[in-house]
Amino acid sequence: MTNRRTPNHQNLRDRLLDHFGVLRIPITPGQFDAVIARAEREHLPHLEFLEALIAEQANQRRERSIQYRIREAAFREPRNLETFDWKFNAATIDRVQIEELATGDFIRRKDNLVLVGQSGVGKSHIMQSVGRRACALGYRVRYTTSAALLKDLTTRLADQTLPERLRYYKRFDLLIIDEFGFDKIERAECSQAASLLYKIIDARGQQHSTALVTNIDFEAWGDYLGDVPLAMAFLDRLVDGAIILKLKGKSYRAHRAKQAAKSVKTVDK
Repeated sequence: MTNRRTPNHQNLRDRLLDHFGVLRIPITPGQFDAVIARAEREHLPHLEFLEALIAEQANQRRERSIQYRIREAAFREPRNLETFDWKFNAATIDRVQIEELATGDFIRRKDNLVLVGQSGVGKSHIMQSVGRRACALGYRVRYTTSAALLKDLTTRLADQTLPERLRYYKRFDLLIIDEFGFDKIERAECSQAASLLYKIIDARGQQHSTALVTNIDFEAWGDYLGDVPLAMAFLDRLVDGAIILKLKGKSYRAHRAKQAAKSVKTVDK
């Protein structure tokens, strides 16, 4: 191929750029000419030329969409599985099982997920990492703690906008409720905790996935929330057909605290 700028060629180039503008595909004249030159130089087949022309813009749009979903999810920390210390509790935390969750198949199947384990084993790190992967896969995710969720719902109950807020939480493909049972703040500050949590799970039904991260076993939920029948209804609705992972092992936080204390003693000496 030779790069001839005939009147017809120039007119076609201008029309194509105009088409891209109408379609809101952000290809500049310089980018267009660079890809044309490459196609002529490398004798690219038509499909490869087309892919080269729009791939960069498509990838940029995908990345913007991912970043938007991550911001919308409101994760507390920028966690990912690549930074998780798999060796620390290798005997009790199954990496293959966690990586399977990160494929998003359970969200596609609309399965719920419950992570149970004592504080410090990495539940929140794992769940936020799975949530970020889900954002990258195109799912809409919302992360919140149990206390923050109940505070929000209680406020909406007071100003009579609760139905609207329930619809907001219903629309996400994955709702992550972290720190359920963290310090009994739900029972201490929200007398209707069991009722409000049930409303969330009931509103989402079997249409979307809900993930609950907790440090208390199922049999303690009724006592924890103070309304045994409603707590059991909440439990049944959430757990029915759900994936349940019980994580055991040493506490990362306790280990880091000991290491920090050792470092301070070493410096003092």
